[in-house]
Amino acid sequence: MARKQKPGKGEDTYGQAAGAIGGLVIVFGVLATIKDKLGLSWPATVLLTAGALVALGYLAWRIRWGLPRLWARQPGASTAAQQAALKQESPIQAVAAMASGAPVGAVPVAVEASPSGDARHPQLTMLLSRIGAIASNEHVRAGDVTIETLPGIGTVYDFLVPEGRTHDDVAKRLDRIASMFGVTRLHLKLETSRKSERHVRLLVLSEPPFSSPFPSPTRQEIQTFAGVPLGHEVTGRLAGVPTFDKASLLVAGMTQMGKTTLVNGLITCLLIAYGEFDLYLLDGKLCGLTKFEKLAVRYEASDDPAVMESMLDELLVRVDDRYTQLQDAIRNRQPVPVFKPVFFVIDEAADFYTDNGTKESKEQVRRVTDKSRSLVAKSLESGISTVMLTQRPAKDAIPVKVRDQFLYRMCLYVASEGSAKVALGDSYFDTVAPIHPALLDPEIKGQAVLFANGSSTLIRGFNFADEFIWGVVDEVHARRESAIPDSPLKQAIDIMRTDGVEFMATAELAPALGITESDPAERGKQLSRLLGVPADKGAKGVRGYRLADLTAAALSGS
Repeated sequence: MARKQKPGKGEDTYGQAAGAIGGLVIVFGVLATIKDKLGLSWPATVLLTAGALVALGYLAWRIRWGLPRLWARQPGASTAAQQAALKQESPIQAVAAMASGAPVGAVPVAVEASPSGDARHPQLTMLLSRIGAIASNEHVRAGDVTIETLPGIGTVYDFLVPEGRTHDDVAKRLDRIASMFGVTRLHLKLETSRKSERHVRLLVLSEPPFSSPFPSPTRQEIQTFAGVPLGHEVTGRLAGVPTFDKASLLVAGMTQMGKTTLVNGLITCLLIAYGEFDLYLLDGKLCGLTKFEKLAVRYEASDDPAVMESMLDELLVRVDDRYTQLQDAIRNRQPVPVFKPVFFVIDEAADFYTDNGTKESKEQVRRVTDKSRSLVAKSLESGISTVMLTQRPAKDAIPVKVRDQFLYRMCLYVASEGSAKVALGDSYFDTVAPIHPALLDPEIKGQAVLFANGSSTLIRGFNFADEFIWGVVDEVHARRESAIPDSPLKQAIDIMRTDGVEFMATAELAPALGITESDPAERGKQLSRLLGVPADKGAKGVRGYRLADLTAAALSGS
């Protein structure tokens, strides 16, 4: 069946053809008139007419766009030289100029008027709109922008995002911002405000972070820091945590990345700034924490889960005793008791959660896991903090129910996002301005991401000289020794030091302290009550007391 032609279609075609013929006739007539008036040839007439039309079109375009800009220009907003420079450079060059580290006055900053009449900052407006942090019809007001150059460090951009936007719109796009500046994500440090959701403070480093090491802090700097310093941040200022009260710390990272050096720096800073505390050390590396052995209530160099279980049992007894005191104070309407802080530091913690395949070993690791979780969770109100380090940030290295109890997290260089989540938490990359530990330079030892109180900070741990650490340890040890009250326990310590022995049998020590009981069993009971320390077994099963145990008991409190 033949397709029917739509009504009127043929007439439209005839009309369009007639119009086109009429247009050609008019054009030909106009060209013929120009040719006769000017006496030109046909080619010259066509070229002259086309050139005149192009010139008229350009003039109309200049009038269309030039007059509104002239009317919108505000006196004193920008100089002619700045406008000329801005027209000559591309948007990417403008951003590069902002990050060049040159003095602020040397960066060509032109202020344009927005349709609403507010002066806009063109570079930041362009940058944020290109990465999608603001819409194309939004802008950053020039009056809300402050740019500061930090000599030898970088440039700080302090600004407010447009109304309806928040700092989170910028935080989620830091990698793209770094790309616009021609640097890496680690070159950027974002600070936000708890008073305004629109406030953003962005530092762009002129060099990769920690390209040059910062000098170790002095005692005065450590003492005046508001909290416990853990290292330097990228600007060279000290960075750390406000307190270890009701908090514990998990440190993870691949081997040879500087974890032990970092924790040695932490203990040193605690000794300088934190006041008196009891220290329990479980040295899974066997020699990583030896510098502090003489200050420890208990020091064990072992990777045996049974040793860790023994220390956990001892600490859990202290936890239970402290909670009993808290309950009694509440029942009797008395002030809450103030406990002496206790730190339990475990190096190479993953070794203590690994069994050898036997039923007994698996059961012991299960007990260690449960007791570890209980200690970290229950100790929050009792002043006992745990610092745990592991060089195997894998899912099975530290049991999940133990990892989840840590308030503070720190991660040194790791090779994958999965390892970072083990150390920093499964939801870490959903937090504000996360820093991926896989981007850290593995050649810079002690560099780590500190995640505390909901924010991330890139730091490098302190690398104190051995002489400095030994000096701090000796000073604290001498101070504690002088503070030991005169008691039978102190007399026993003095007797053993005078004799130059590390172990003394009950039969020898009891008479020296005035115990004349002849029955060995009763003599041992009297001596144990007098000293407040249980006896131990020495060589060949002889019962007696170790100098280290007596000293630890004298230095420790409740």
